[in-house]
Amino acid sequence: MDQFDIRTGHNVAVIWDYSTTADSQTILVQEIRAVTGQSGYVAMENIDRLQISAHRESTFDLVLSGTVRSSATVHSFEIFAEVARILKPGGRFYFTEPICISGNSKLKTGSQLTSSLKLAGFTEITEIQSDPLTDEELNSIKQFVDYKGNDLTKVMLRAKKPDFEIGSSAQLKLSFVTKSKTVDEKPQLDPNTKKAWTLSAIDMNDDDVDLIDSDELLDEDDLKKPDPASLRAMDCGDGKKKKRACKNCTCGLAEELDGKGSTDVKKLQVKSSCGSCYLGDAFRCASCPYMGMPAFKPGEKILLADQTLTDA
Repeated sequence: MDQFDIRTGHNVAVIWDYSTTADSQTILVQEIRAVTGQSGYVAMENIDRLQISAHRESTFDLVLSGTVRSSATVHSFEIFAEVARILKPGGRFYFTEPICISGNSKLKTGSQLTSSLKLAGFTEITEIQSDPLTDEELNSIKQFVDYKGNDLTKVMLRAKKPDFEIGSSAQLKLSFVTKSKTVDEKPQLDPNTKKAWTLSAIDMNDDDVDLIDSDELLDEDDLKKPDPASLRAMDCGDGKKKKRACKNCTCGLAEELDGKGSTDVKKLQVKSSCGSCYLGDAFRCASCPYMGMPAFKPGEKILLADQTLTDA
């Protein structure tokens, strides 16, 4: 019992299966009770009925499974999870299990066994015994687990449940959390930070500031007065293309092409169907061809001032 570190007053659960005899299990329980005394408690449970047992959470200090020499117990992940549930925080789990080296069977390898224990919530997993099997023990285990290979061995492992209950939570106390401030209290800025992001007229030296003259951004072509002919739309008949009047033409080209007007634009008589085209944009319809042009008198030629051309 020294290898299991059983003490007086401990609650111990012993898991068994049909690979061992009843006499060997009885001897093991008697040895454990002799150590735990009257203040302790020892329970025996078949591995097939462990998950439907009425054991409460965090009941046992130790759980032993397959620790008898002739045992060939194979533990599933569900058994590991149930053992973790009934163990007290900090409790220990001792068990033996046959493993294979090849990993091509229903038996686990050593790494697969360790992974299952970790997923069930166990920590500090340690191999404490790995004795070679005799031919009689090897044949007995192979017959019980229905294994045909010859790369079997049996190991004893110890795993520990963490010092807290599985599923428990606790609030982290972070050292850099500052005391909450009242609503009226304003956060204080670092003086160096505030100074780095503040710029005043005192900090500026006119000799160190380079201002760009906007006139220097213009070249000689930008200063030339545009030719009024260049402002005429490309579709107004200039060039090699056939002359074609714009929609809502106001320059007289439409009348010229229809043969109803004179080529002299000065002699064109402007007529308005609604009588409001001459008064300006405020009195014109939304589709008026004179929209955007200044007010004029009936029969008067529409002239654009030089200032308007310069602004354009």
